[in-house]
Amino acid sequence: MADSTASASPYGTASAHPADRPVYVIGGGPGGLAAAHALRARGVRAVVLERSDRVGASWRRHYDRLRLHTTRRLSALPGLPMPRRFGRWVSRDDMVRYLEKYAEHHGLEIVTGVEVTRVQRAPDGAGWLLRATGGRELAAAAVVVATGHNHTPRIPDWPGRATYTGAFLHASEYRGPAPYAGRDVLVVGAGNTGAEIAVDLAEGGASRVRLSVRTAPHIVRRSTAGWAAQYTAVLVRRLPVRLVDRLARPVARLSVPDLSAHGLHRPATGLYSRVTEGAVPVQDVGLVDAVRRGRVEIVAAVDGFEDGAVVLADGTRAEPDAVIAATGYVRALEGLVGHLGVLDARGRPVVHGPRSPRNAPGLYFTGFTNPISGMLRELARDARRIAKAVAREHGATASRIPR
Repeated sequence: MADSTASASPYGTASAHPADRPVYVIGGGPGGLAAAHALRARGVRAVVLERSDRVGASWRRHYDRLRLHTTRRLSALPGLPMPRRFGRWVSRDDMVRYLEKYAEHHGLEIVTGVEVTRVQRAPDGAGWLLRATGGRELAAAAVVVATGHNHTPRIPDWPGRATYTGAFLHASEYRGPAPYAGRDVLVVGAGNTGAEIAVDLAEGGASRVRLSVRTAPHIVRRSTAGWAAQYTAVLVRRLPVRLVDRLARPVARLSVPDLSAHGLHRPATGLYSRVTEGAVPVQDVGLVDAVRRGRVEIVAAVDGFEDGAVVLADGTRAEPDAVIAATGYVRALEGLVGHLGVLDARGRPVVHGPRSPRNAPGLYFTGFTNPISGMLRELARDARRIAKAVAREHGATASRIPR
């Protein structure tokens, strides 16, 4: 889809005059769309480059029962509220509909089927040069990287994994429980995705469901007496980490039963301390009840695979019919921007939001953190701040929207 008011081609050229260079937004998910609208609202021409054939590609691949763990009101992007009919906890399909409507409503300039493979400084020193599929070279006044937190599935390098002949898939390939009815399934990873898939399997007819846990997660109620956990997260996000850790302990004891007898112990590390390390709490959408009833069994971490079995850290072996690895994702930014010195040792951008790296002015990142207050809320806030920074720092050289 393309902005009907834009007379110029969505593709710049490497030799484009600085004033003709748009801001390129890499990624057509929520962060990219929000940034493009916020830039457009400031009169800056923004072109979204999306490698798939539609916006919201990663959302379309999520499992069927997924609902946002953040409220509808605090998950909307700038300039378009989510419809009330979506309910308080928005479903995957409604989220996809919202992203499609968002792009249409704001007349965003989006080019699909184009993957940017490398971002480098423009030869003339003014702005950036993007190398993309099809041999394209695109000149940009500034670049917003919004390829997403869940970009490339991560599967640990478990010993024996390559020779394992049983059914094995990453959680990104899981859609629903029907193929596993009557089967023994081991889910590896106790984050929000692993916990929810385990519950989905138990409710969907799997004969046995085991959840492999390496580090016990903090578990919080999604909502208590109508008060969403996200509201509390927004209130405490600026408080000292140790203070939030202390406040969270008694709340957890009161709201979440002790599951130690079932193999799921309370974490030794504080809740907010874990968030700063990249691990958000697991919101309970049925896991606590499933564990207490024995419908989801907690087992030790996976150490490897051997002779068709899964070897666990406590020395026991499991022989499930299927293994689902809910082991997260990697950002996969190294090939795109790793040569610019803008990533830390873990492959994360050294800055995000309205700040550019000192050695890479005009390069912005959004969507690569996992904030306790909600990813979508923070993407919306980032979009406005990035647009303000771009208009201030690069407005004179960026292409403007024709009036």
